[in-house]
Amino acid sequence: MTNKLTIHELAEISKQIIRYNQHSSGGYIACPLFVHYGFSWLRDGSFIANAMDTAGETASSELFHGWVNRVVARQKDHIEQLLQRHARGEAIGEHEFLHTRYHLDGRDDKNSEWGHFQLDGYGTWLWGLAEHLRAAGASALPDTYKVSAELTVRYLGAFWKLPNFDCWEERNDQVHPSTLACIYGGLSAIEPYLEIPGITETIHNIRQFLLERCVHPESGHIVKSLRPVPGEDRYEFVHDGVDASLMWLCRPFGVFAADDPVMAATIQKIRTDLRTPQGGVRRFPGDEYYGGGEWILLTAWLGWIETELNRRDEAEAALAWIARQADELGRLPEQVPNALLSMDTYEGWVNRWGPPASPLLWSHAMYLVLYSQLYR
Repeated sequence: MTNKLTIHELAEISKQIIRYNQHSSGGYIACPLFVHYGFSWLRDGSFIANAMDTAGETASSELFHGWVNRVVARQKDHIEQLLQRHARGEAIGEHEFLHTRYHLDGRDDKNSEWGHFQLDGYGTWLWGLAEHLRAAGASALPDTYKVSAELTVRYLGAFWKLPNFDCWEERNDQVHPSTLACIYGGLSAIEPYLEIPGITETIHNIRQFLLERCVHPESGHIVKSLRPVPGEDRYEFVHDGVDASLMWLCRPFGVFAADDPVMAATIQKIRTDLRTPQGGVRRFPGDEYYGGGEWILLTAWLGWIETELNRRDEAEAALAWIARQADELGRLPEQVPNALLSMDTYEGWVNRWGPPASPLLWSHAMYLVLYSQLYR
């Protein structure tokens, strides 16, 4: 490696970077040196907290979950109003739903150009909280979490079918299987800790929706996104290719096993369409954000799944590729421009926002997850 860091040294540095960039209240900043990422996302943060649990840094994870707990609980009245309006069949404006990211001290991000209505983070948080409790050997949900966890379950149960922004903050008029995976995983993980009517039925319905509505009829893979047809009980595919976030249906949310035919077809298409000859993984075909570079966290994710399939050589290659992308201080970026789809688009983003975000805490988190899988 040109930076002379071993894979083991990078694991220690990754833990340090995450610790140093956690606010005292518990929120993880997405990237401390990229002004547009100066917030804490529930999705990113929940995966980061889980990585810290995996690495034995349970105090950091506990601090984050406490932060989310307070963020959700203080919005209790607002959530109850949303649920009541939904039950009456009233229209709810996109801006009225819970936000996807917050200031590090927990305040709302009210003046943002980002799409606020995203459900993936709330499902991911329930999963992360349940995983944290299991890691701690807790057999019951602590009383301090009951209000926020129950509110989140009811919120997701009411709105899971609505189109909302995907995990890349795009396509708010569509339904995204990777978002449904987050909700499925969160509800499934927290179910043993809560007694809420309808939670088992919602879990079942999400899986059936994925099987009946989201599988490509010819190639058998899960599609990137679909859109409800107005006035009809059917959906049309919008992007019938794959998105790398579809790996979440396998790991960690367990909608399908890695060797299930639907999942196997999806994983193979991700390998074929999104993994580059250099070894990195892109988000989706035609990605224009910073020219469609290779993402560190997605490369780690594919490596994680390869371990599930007993393809250790592939997983080790992914870990080594990630380590080579670290700079001399061990910082991992969001993505690297080694195999761009468009250099012009990349330069346009650099001129607009500067170089890609680095260090990205989510990148370091997924490095820790893959490292743990290989060297537990």
